[in-house]
Amino acid sequence: MKEMLQKLREEFGVAIAQVQDAAELDSLRVKYLGKKGELTAILKQMGKLSAEERPVIGQLANQVRSEMEERITACSTTIAEKELELRLKRETLDVTVPGKTPVIGHRHPINSTIDEIKEIFIGMGFQVIDGPEIELASYNFDRLNAEEGHPSRDWSDTFYFDEDSRVMLRSQTSPMQVRAMESMDLPIRIVAPGRVYRKDEVDATHSPMFHQIEGMVIDKGITMADLKGTLNEVMKQLYGQDTVTRFRPHHFPFTEPSCEMDVQCHKCGGVGCPTCKGEGWIELLGAGMIHPKVLEMSGIDSEVYTGWAFGMGVERLAMRKFKIPDLRLIFENDVRFLEQF
Repeated sequence: MKEMLQKLREEFGVAIAQVQDAAELDSLRVKYLGKKGELTAILKQMGKLSAEERPVIGQLANQVRSEMEERITACSTTIAEKELELRLKRETLDVTVPGKTPVIGHRHPINSTIDEIKEIFIGMGFQVIDGPEIELASYNFDRLNAEEGHPSRDWSDTFYFDEDSRVMLRSQTSPMQVRAMESMDLPIRIVAPGRVYRKDEVDATHSPMFHQIEGMVIDKGITMADLKGTLNEVMKQLYGQDTVTRFRPHHFPFTEPSCEMDVQCHKCGGVGCPTCKGEGWIELLGAGMIHPKVLEMSGIDSEVYTGWAFGMGVERLAMRKFKIPDLRLIFENDVRFLEQF
């Protein structure tokens, strides 16, 4: 058995010298030191030895096992160091090479305009609120004094979900007036931006889906002068101090008196062009003093409190701000157009 152990030691030395990676080393370990390995097979023959030979052969066997284990451990360390060295070379990062500038997206002109308007109103002490796009007709019309039979309630103008015309895509952000009056303490100063939907034909200034910002103030002693002064200041902060506006009498069921506010066309400077349909002015918003009925329906004493409200189209504000001649450009998702902003 002594010769067998010596031969096994020599064979192991030759085999381990040829090992290239961890997988080969593990196979070698199993082959020589495993439960069914070659060293174990030799040791099973110890029973055939005499009592005098067993201690000697046993000591030699333990010595051979220890040598094998030590060489396997050393070989494993060497392989790990080589693999680490190769990995470091493979994953080396040259910090002197100029980096690649990450491509950062652009804010859409609509979002940019909404954010700027919100900041202007927040600076004036207004609170920004949000509400559902799927709305009840009672909030979109009834509670705003637009009774049955009003043209805006017709199926040709509004997107309804049911045959009873009670659930709809909101046609304005004005329902947030009612929701604010129901849930907030007086005085109230809010703006409510969001998407709205109407059955408008697509042209240079109209779209069936667009964005609106509703604003409302309710307090004691509020007058039409507060409305005009606030909106004029907003337009000057948005477009510059030389901005030209005009107010025209109008009629809305939820305000009395009512008006529309126009801003001079950015494309032609008031001369007349396709963008303003030859008028020299672009309608921006409708506004007025909140109708007493609207206040009373929400439980507010119209003898004590008054208020004003407005609703402005964000797309038209963005068109003038960025000098965009056609509203359709905003929604066509042409990267060449959007990258300008």
